[in-house]
Amino acid sequence: MTAQSPSEVQHPASLPLAQALLLPRIAIENASPVLDGGQFAAKAVVGQGIQVSAKVFADGHEQLAVRVCWRHEQQPDWHSQPLQEQGNDGWLGQFPVLQVGRYRFCIQAWIDQYASFCHELEKKHQAGVPLGLELQEGRMQLQQAAERSGDALREQLLELQRQLEALPHEQQVELFLQQGSRQLMAEADQRPHLSQSPEYPLEVERERAQFASWYELFPRSITDDPRRHGTFSDVHERLPMIRDMGFDVLYFPPIHPIGRSHRKGPNNSLTAGPDDPGSPYAIGSEEGGHGAIHPQLGSREDFRRLLAAAAEHGLEIALDFAIQCSQDHPWLKQHPGWFNWRPDGSIKYAENPPKKYQDIVNVDFYAAEAVPELWLALRDIVIGWVQEGVKTFRVDNPHTKPLPFWQWLIAEVRGQYPEVIFLAEAFTTPAMMARLGKIGYSQSYTYFTWRNSKSELASYFSELNRAPLRDCFRPNFFVNTPDINPGFLHDSGRPGFLIRAVLASMGSGLWGLYSGFELCESAALPGREEYLDSEKYQLRPRDFNAPGNIIAEITQLNRIRRENPALHSHLGLKLYNAWNDSILYFGKRSGDNFLLVAVSLDPFNAQEAHFELPLWELGLADDAATQGEDLMNGHRWTWYGKTQFMRLEPTQPFGIWRITPM
Repeated sequence: MTAQSPSEVQHPASLPLAQALLLPRIAIENASPVLDGGQFAAKAVVGQGIQVSAKVFADGHEQLAVRVCWRHEQQPDWHSQPLQEQGNDGWLGQFPVLQVGRYRFCIQAWIDQYASFCHELEKKHQAGVPLGLELQEGRMQLQQAAERSGDALREQLLELQRQLEALPHEQQVELFLQQGSRQLMAEADQRPHLSQSPEYPLEVERERAQFASWYELFPRSITDDPRRHGTFSDVHERLPMIRDMGFDVLYFPPIHPIGRSHRKGPNNSLTAGPDDPGSPYAIGSEEGGHGAIHPQLGSREDFRRLLAAAAEHGLEIALDFAIQCSQDHPWLKQHPGWFNWRPDGSIKYAENPPKKYQDIVNVDFYAAEAVPELWLALRDIVIGWVQEGVKTFRVDNPHTKPLPFWQWLIAEVRGQYPEVIFLAEAFTTPAMMARLGKIGYSQSYTYFTWRNSKSELASYFSELNRAPLRDCFRPNFFVNTPDINPGFLHDSGRPGFLIRAVLASMGSGLWGLYSGFELCESAALPGREEYLDSEKYQLRPRDFNAPGNIIAEITQLNRIRRENPALHSHLGLKLYNAWNDSILYFGKRSGDNFLLVAVSLDPFNAQEAHFELPLWELGLADDAATQGEDLMNGHRWTWYGKTQFMRLEPTQPFGIWRITPM
């Protein structure tokens, strides 16, 4: 190897002195909550205290002042709140968000000269060091602060200086260190070497984006005769029962006209009879498309009356937004350029192998004639339903449509109606599910449906509580859907339905069920996670008072959720020790509200375990006494010590306990 001469060695580009002098002396790193460096907005809900943290440090031993600054994007004024030092360069604080919409926040830091003076003064005083010169320096700081301050503050600082001059050294030290003196000097601070992080976005939604109980039904099945199509008017009769179970979102699959071409028959058969209703996801007929209402459900005025009646019962109606068309959709004739046609003039139907949807075709978002007309048409459809009073949408398979489209559409809708909520029905890769949250989706379906073992559930609950998912992804734990009849429920009976209901309702602030779950319906197509006689293809009247239902338990679970703030989010869940692999045991806490949840994952046998009360979370010794309360039946008792014992029977395979110090 030949040695290089100094002139031949490559060095990084030099930094001009003038530029170096402009670089921040204070480092602000690892700010939170921040997604992808601020490219996307972290999520919050109205009334929440936004916890902010960062690593903030500088050279030397001078003291720093750090604060968070924030404002709503529609308001010009910034607000600020100091952050508190946590050690190891960590700083922590919070700020409130009081209205929906987009916020911006940043972190500022500067060298706090007076705090640095006080820190040094206090240390030297405690060490018995002579302080004459230090006290003189302190009075000089006061004089300089007074000279740069307005009239009222100047007079207060000068008065403080006069008081100091008349006091002996010991009392001067006390007065310099008093909180009132520190506050006056903070108001007059020049904030030398002020540094600021980038401004980060924060999307604030209404509380229902984070805490809600969803109930899904097909309006057409609210009938007492499988030959008579149900209507919006029939749904009125169900509203009190759904409300009394504690649900607050009533979700309908598509309510639009259904095409006849390639209409599916019962159990997804390729041949439909003349009276078969078809799949509501085959949207569009001569009666209209995504902006129209299926005529057998009722009129637009009937829908408006149902919206109003639901609101009177405390229920919000959510609609399905499914961007797909039957071959009878008006768009195929009006806008053929929005679709991909084959050389023989046919059009390819939708597929999700092994499932085939011969009755559905998809639009092409990037076809020459589709940009921007298709995008604008879809936006206007959503806004049209919002103007009817719909503020929540469940979106079908958003991961199969372009991400730029969703980012644009959600921003367009929320720019006019920031209260609108979007739920992503996206069973796909974790990265795509997170990305949908980042670009604006309020909440999402999850892998919870297929997490059954203790290790699977523990791992998934933990993942949802870690960055980045904790800041961009709100899980909606649906226990079943018209498309998914989970294998766990096929033969687990009533205990299995209770197990899944408790895991979902206690594990997340958002959970939902598709009607029939409360009746423990489980009949499946052989070898498939699909319902036998699926309601997607036929009317399905039900006896909602059928024996063996779990309506009372669901009602109590929803009551427990409402009454305990710890359950209003999936965040804060902590796993605790229960020495049995068939029992999942976790806790959730909000302030003084502390709940413990134990769930047997075995629907067939009783399960026992010793378990730990997390007394350390309450600052209690291992032998402390605490009060327990069973939130299902109100029974109370006293626990003594950390290690306890439980037995869970299949008849009630769970425990939900509130723990409080004695």
